Amino acid sequence: MRERTQFVSAPSDANGASGKLSNKQQSRLTTILTTLQQCGSVTVDALSEELAVSPVTIRRDLDQLAADGLLQRTHGGAVSIEPLFYEPFKNDRSFQAQLERFADEKRRIGRAAAGLIQPGETIALSPGTTTMEVIRGLPLNQNITVITNTVNIAMELSKRRDVNVFVTGGHLHGDWFSLVGPTATQSLEQILVHTMFVGVDGIDMEMGMSSLSAEEANVIAAMMKIARRRIAVADHSKIGVMAGWRIGPMKDLHMLITDTGATEEMVEPFRRVGVEVMQV
Repeated sequence: MRERTQFVSAPSDANGASGKLSNKQQSRLTTILTTLQQCGSVTVDALSEELAVSPVTIRRDLDQLAADGLLQRTHGGAVSIEPLFYEPFKNDRSFQAQLERFADEKRRIGRAAAGLIQPGETIALSPGTTTMEVIRGLPLNQNITVITNTVNIAMELSKRRDVNVFVTGGHLHGDWFSLVGPTATQSLEQILVHTMFVGVDGIDMEMGMSSLSAEEANVIAAMMKIARRRIAVADHSKIGVMAGWRIGPMKDLHMLITDTGATEEMVEPFRRVGVEVMQV
């Protein structure tokens, strides 16, 4: 692949939680959001003790995050905001099962992936429940641009006024909220990306990365072509699986982030061909 030297830039100006914050406050806000994402709720007293600041300071931080639409304040703390976008799917058993399958592993993978993002980067994300966890771990106020063909990722990031979001065109693949087809791939032609996080339905040493959808596989492959660094995010159940439609060969991948449920026997073949493996 040709080396590319120009990239989409996020706007330098950001509002809300993305205003001018001290390093200490920004660190606290990031810790609060990470804890909330992991636990679903936080209390003023527990955060005050963990962060070694006064309850008044924590209340001020929680109020700031609530004003930016990133959490919901409660008496004595805060809780996560449930995405309204998922309301029609609350009683869809297959959808809920996919969300809940290896949920803890996906959260760990997502946080580890988000930790690799550098300030000012343009990142791309393919559809998937694991890539959703990546955006839930995005650091605050880092001038990040997100490229996605996934409607629910864009909906969740709509609360993040400190993140610049670009959504591809295309027609809606309703089951998983992805935008696919020629319009989606054509809309990517002028974009350049620092890091892509690739969600897969299967990843096999010999057969490469794969998807259950031919249309999604085409768009993901197009995203990979415009990215300098390509990182697969996949729990251990995806390793050794061929999902039906090829995204690309393993030589196109730089890193695989998976969970500790993957055995050494499962991940060693990837290391042998130069793919860095991170287990979390």
